[in-house]
Amino acid sequence: MRPPTMSGHFLLAPIPESSSDYLLPKDIKLAVLGAGRVGKSAMIVRFLTKRFIGDYEPNTGKLYSRLVYVEGDQLSLQIQDTPGGIQAQDNLSQTVDSLSKCVQWAEGFLLVYSITDYESYQSVRPLYQQIRKVHPDGKAPVIIVGNKGDLLHARQVQTHEGLQLANELGSVFLEISTSENYEDVCDVFQHLCKEVSKLHSLSGERRRASIIPRPRSPNMQDLKRRFRQALSSKVKAPSALG
Repeated sequence: MRPPTMSGHFLLAPIPESSSDYLLPKDIKLAVLGAGRVGKSAMIVRFLTKRFIGDYEPNTGKLYSRLVYVEGDQLSLQIQDTPGGIQAQDNLSQTVDSLSKCVQWAEGFLLVYSITDYESYQSVRPLYQQIRKVHPDGKAPVIIVGNKGDLLHARQVQTHEGLQLANELGSVFLEISTSENYEDVCDVFQHLCKEVSKLHSLSGERRRASIIPRPRSPNMQDLKRRFRQALSSKVKAPSALG
């Protein structure tokens, strides 16, 4: 069982010739987390270039930057790739703690496992817990991605297990094949960008509300003048009647 495909359009934006050609785009900061060999780098490159590259050298955490359009809004997108030495072993807590700076920096998260590697699936929960530890308000959007969905013959994690985990953690879940389906990869990044943009809009509305000028305090000099005028008129009134 798979959730409905998320609709919309996601286009790479051409770089404008000058800063006067466009409004300042929103900054969107995403982090892709997960165990080693689950396809994190391949997902990012597939999304940004449409090309699938199967083999990568172990990365130390590369930052990708690109201007993109999401449903008509221009975004300045930054995607942080992360090292792949995360496994459900004794040193997992140390590895997770080492990602704290990245988690603190990012606004939205992809937690990726491979359907062919059950240990990578087990790594998702502690990563999610670390995100909520750093972002305790629970607003940072998280998507759980079961990658390598084309390798059904080597499957170790069933679709319902990914869905159950996402339900328990209150996250969106998608099972995809980075190598075979570019549209699914776009859906994942697009949905996450939209969720982060919503947070920006909400925080912008709160900021605007907080700077609405309060009504000006009454001018005390003006009040005193009016009071004297009113008092003077009351004092003069009896003589006028006489």
